[in-house]
Amino acid sequence: MADKSLSAEQMRAYWDRTSKLMYGILFIWFIFSFVVHIFAAPLNNIRIFGFPLGFYMAAQGSLIVFVFLCWWNARAQNKIDEEFGVQDE
Repeated sequence: MADKSLSAEQMRAYWDRTSKLMYGILFIWFIFSFVVHIFAAPLNNIRIFGFPLGFYMAAQGSLIVFVFLCWWNARAQNKIDEEFGVQDE
């Protein structure tokens, strides 16, 4: 959590950066959790390596995106933490 040595201005800037990251990741998560699957039937007309795109996105594509989002969140949050001097040691 934020160190008590941060000023109110720094804490606000820290939260702004953290919340932008969080909302961006939640938006991408929402797209790959719900929107892609809503359009699964029309996406099945597109084939990738012989598999319908709707099936691929539901079976593997979304999972790959979720793993990437976890990795991206951890890396980006660590950079933000280091920038504000509140990183774990």
